[in-house]
Amino acid sequence: MRLGILSFAHLHAESYLTILLKMADVEVVGIADENIERGQYFAKQFGVKLFESYAKLLAEKPDAVIVCSENARHLPLVQMAAEAGAHILCEKPLATNIEDAKAIVDICQQAGVQLMTAFPMRFGAAGIEVKRLMESHTLGQVYGCNATNQGSLPELHQAQNLAFLKRDWFVDKQLAGGGALADHVVHLADLLRWYLEAEVTEVYAATNRIIHGDRVNVETGGLVMLTFANGTFASIDCSWSKPASYPTWGGLKFELVGENGLVTLDAYKQVLSVYSERAGKPLWNYWGSDANAGMLREFVDAVKANRTPSISGTDRLRAVEIVVAA
Repeated sequence: MRLGILSFAHLHAESYLTILLKMADVEVVGIADENIERGQYFAKQFGVKLFESYAKLLAEKPDAVIVCSENARHLPLVQMAAEAGAHILCEKPLATNIEDAKAIVDICQQAGVQLMTAFPMRFGAAGIEVKRLMESHTLGQVYGCNATNQGSLPELHQAQNLAFLKRDWFVDKQLAGGGALADHVVHLADLLRWYLEAEVTEVYAATNRIIHGDRVNVETGGLVMLTFANGTFASIDCSWSKPASYPTWGGLKFELVGENGLVTLDAYKQVLSVYSERAGKPLWNYWGSDANAGMLREFVDAVKANRTPSISGTDRLRAVEIVVAA
């Protein structure tokens, strides 16, 4: 399967390319980036071909592409790819508003190409085990969920000496669709819809800029309350509250409270703590299951089999609707 990456604006593009280059049944056609300096850097780092434009890459007729641009710029890249007949894996959230999200889904349906959103948390071993428990009704009725998807302010993890690698758009309301809320609500919203097999009927949100409010003009702290059609309620702390000295970008955790028991999940607990004087702070070396690899495997397999990916068009739209409502 021949595959390319459109834009390296999103930091996940690097991890996706690392995984793709190890997949025996995938040929990386190349990458394209509107930021030429950034594109040249990653093309050299990974030893892949850099195309001077998205159109030039799509002219090579790849079977599929991954769109890793800023959130607000997903639509034009998806349209270009769909018109070229390429199947699409698009970064989350699908768009910054419902109109663009619906347009993306419609464009892909009309072009007859598969569309999948990057929701890797469905593909980690721990997340899959929780789904198994839900399907076996081990917990019984689920009453509520307390969840966190916290991180550090994106600016704190920017490359200090390579200005073209800075992803400042994460704190740009127009390009990102918001701040911490736009960045971190979608993963847990999608997981909970998947687990409960129920839709959200009510959304309540409170946000602030108590943390890092002097640095950015988007929300840096947020608490989102969701009520589902089956009566289950959930809280999601989506704040950029982790300090720069934290071993990683943040983490995703939750606890589901059911009539028969409680299940807790820490998606990034499978780590070795590394203490390094050279690094100046503790580091985490992750050894667990690779959710991104599972997600890419599902995308590749769906395209090869010409079937709809396990993350449906409804899943993509509902996640955007929840963020917009919040």
